[in-house]
Amino acid sequence: MSDSYDPAKPEPSYGMQERRTGEDRRDVTPASPTNLERRRGPGRRLTDFIRSAEEGEMSREQYMWLMAIDAFKRVNGKPFPSWTDVLEVARKLGYRKTMASELNLGSRCEDWTERPDSQSGVNKEAPEDE
Repeated sequence: MSDSYDPAKPEPSYGMQERRTGEDRRDVTPASPTNLERRRGPGRRLTDFIRSAEEGEMSREQYMWLMAIDAFKRVNGKPFPSWTDVLEVARKLGYRKTMASELNLGSRCEDWTERPDSQSGVNKEAPEDE
């Protein structure tokens, strides 16, 4: 039998990752933090905003958001709204871009602000014929 096992000869990987290198892939920090990272390292705790929702006690804002998204899905027959749909719901709830962003998106997009009383800019229903 010439096809015997040889421990010195590496086996083909077949797409498998070698996990005995000692490197922990969870220790990789992003090249440019965006302020969107949700992983908690040692000593980091959830914010009250996130912890209360995960424990089943939503704030008024979180509950209103949930009800608005649910109403949108029911009215439009869309079980999975697109991101444009989600933005439409946020704008119709009254959210406006009134402050500078807390996210670091680099040069991928330009930040702006608008007046708090500006129109939503989403399509409104056509007026009914009288």
